[in-house]
Amino acid sequence: MDTRNAPKSQFSAKTGYDADAPQALIEFMSAGWVDAPITVAHIAQIDRFKRRRDELSRAYPGIYLVIPSGTEQVRANDTNFRFRPASDFAYLAGAGEPGGLLLLEPRAGGHDAVLFVPPHNRGQAEFFTDRVHGELWVGRHRGVDESQIYFGVDRCRPIGEISEYLNDLRIRGADLRNIDEDQELATHVAEMRLIKDDYEIAELRKCVEITKRAFEDVIRLLPRAKSEREIEAAFWSRARIEANDVGYLTIAAAGDHACTLHWNHNSGHIRKGDLLLLDAGVEAESLYTADITRTLPVSGTFSAEQRAVYELVYESQRAALAQVRPGNDFLEPNRAAMRVLAQGLIDLGILRCSLDEALDPDKQYYKRYTLHNVSHMLGIDVHDCARARSENYRYGTLQTGMALTVEPGLYFQPDDATVPERFRGIGVRIEDDVIVTADGHENLSAILPSAPDAVQAWISDLQTS
Repeated sequence: MDTRNAPKSQFSAKTGYDADAPQALIEFMSAGWVDAPITVAHIAQIDRFKRRRDELSRAYPGIYLVIPSGTEQVRANDTNFRFRPASDFAYLAGAGEPGGLLLLEPRAGGHDAVLFVPPHNRGQAEFFTDRVHGELWVGRHRGVDESQIYFGVDRCRPIGEISEYLNDLRIRGADLRNIDEDQELATHVAEMRLIKDDYEIAELRKCVEITKRAFEDVIRLLPRAKSEREIEAAFWSRARIEANDVGYLTIAAAGDHACTLHWNHNSGHIRKGDLLLLDAGVEAESLYTADITRTLPVSGTFSAEQRAVYELVYESQRAALAQVRPGNDFLEPNRAAMRVLAQGLIDLGILRCSLDEALDPDKQYYKRYTLHNVSHMLGIDVHDCARARSENYRYGTLQTGMALTVEPGLYFQPDDATVPERFRGIGVRIEDDVIVTADGHENLSAILPSAPDAVQAWISDLQTS
């Protein structure tokens, strides 16, 4: 059993409530354990991870590349949030453990993949005294030898050797790039992630399918729900049962909370006659996530004012989706949606200017009510590829295999005097997850109804079945 260089934690220091561990107890706890055989299981998609590392290797010959897995984040005092590995690490190696590090070490013809992982600490005091890393506290680590097999890397070392290894490279003047510090490296990996392969698309499809079931859990709950927290809890329950977690904090915005773009306090009440804007996505075990928004009438039926706003957003999304195809500018769906929204705002009597004036880049009056553009990339991050160059993302062209959201919205603030009173407090967003295909696009989340009559029928069917 390998116990070399077991990690120390920022919280491993003795606290006022920790029990003492006399030497006799440490010795007693260090022996008499049955060694588990090393398993031969491999991480799913092991060859895919290797191909990605090889692609990165070819771009950086002779350079040491450092990709940390990240650390546990403090929630309060000495308690942490559940660990979720850094996305670039997960993209290149899979879901690792806290404090781990992937290092691509140059060799003739490429790089060796060296993975630093938490070693076993059985046989040491930390085994039962360290609340953060002790295996009797947090569960058995894979350890060094098993991790090499599981992740399919060339070598594995204990994480306690990271500092010495990196310091030696610096002393020798090696060209060392850390993805957390080197913008060029971070950008390169972000742009590798712009095009999704068949596996990634399948994972996104799975996320969407589970997300649909989570939305349906919420809809069934709506008639008796009293608070936004109940909505959040219902969605999260499905995410944890069928997948890893939610991909981001759930936005369960009822009533005029829907006018706050990222309302995730979820502290409000659910009232008949209001709309519920639910922006939520399930994250798979692979860490890919959905990102879907539906705006639902709590009573099951849109009021005349709600329907007018909803239909305008729906038509703007249809216009945007029609522009999702290879070769179009990334911003073309946004232009199409904003044109529809601006004209609709004029027709509702909210904007009192011409369409050309409303859309004038030097004025953009419509943005008072639309607030955001309609698309971002989607994948292993909900806002995927954020460190890609703008000329390859925001000002780039759509390519087959890209995954993006299409999510126009209108938000009429409850205190906005430029909006007729009957519309104030109404917020509507419709968001779908879309793959660019060779001949256009596939809307993965079309399995969730979005047309106004279809939404009402969906609610009715689920609440009466």
